[in-house]
Amino acid sequence: MEQWRIGDVTVTRIIEMEMAGGTRFILPQATPEAVAPYEWMKPHFVTEEGKLVMSIHALIVDTPSVRIMVDTCLGNDKQGRMAPIWNDRHEPFLERMEEAGYPASSIDMVMCTHLHVDHVGWNTMLKDGEWVPTFPQARYLMARTEFEHWQSQTENEEQVHVFADSVKPVFDAGLVDLVEMDHRLCDEVSLVPTVGHTPGHVSVKISSKGEEALITGDFIHHPCQFARPDWASSADVDSAGSTATRESMFKNLAETPVLVIGTHFAAPTAGYVKREGKAYRLDT
Repeated sequence: MEQWRIGDVTVTRIIEMEMAGGTRFILPQATPEAVAPYEWMKPHFVTEEGKLVMSIHALIVDTPSVRIMVDTCLGNDKQGRMAPIWNDRHEPFLERMEEAGYPASSIDMVMCTHLHVDHVGWNTMLKDGEWVPTFPQARYLMARTEFEHWQSQTENEEQVHVFADSVKPVFDAGLVDLVEMDHRLCDEVSLVPTVGHTPGHVSVKISSKGEEALITGDFIHHPCQFARPDWASSADVDSAGSTATRESMFKNLAETPVLVIGTHFAAPTAGYVKREGKAYRLDT
């Protein structure tokens, strides 16, 4: 378990899965040959064979006033997912949360950076054949732009399943708050628009006692994109927009004391953005 302290705020990483390889469909440009020059990524983010190491995890943001879960991974028992390993899962994820000191009943807010499959799965769980909210005591926050985009689209078959089993049930239960993309969740936590990966994608900014952190969401999937901001994910709705977002965010973060916590970064999951020639690297 990784944990970070930002002023009065604690951020804890709860892992659902971490793996090397099998992720090239997300970043097809990141071949072993292409990532070989970036020695700083070994061994944590890239294996000696040049395979990307990536993680799917949730981040619990514990503030003095509210406990926030940022993104909810893949979930159990889900079907209709593109990757076979994402279907019909049976992981003790809620038990891991409880072991870390965060039982499901203690979550006050669930903040979805966007509504892709691996960020909303534990919004719901299967009970007596029905999808019910996993965190019934929590408010589920989603950017209005993001919700309306996926609610209206029917072309992406996987997203139709995702919306039906992981988003609509919490909305129908009256637990969803549709918010603007610069919404403030509490004194220490606010949203930052980082569009491109999806139309309503947001990152999560934490500020407390002069210290700052940023939970990325998927405007960056892997640290190799610090070195190559032009490597857009195959899952990006707008690859030119996601590239522009990365370039802007990296420029603003570089050489600052802002702790960057990657939503898909393997351990060590957080670090500081440093300039490296004309591009950047993550200093952990």
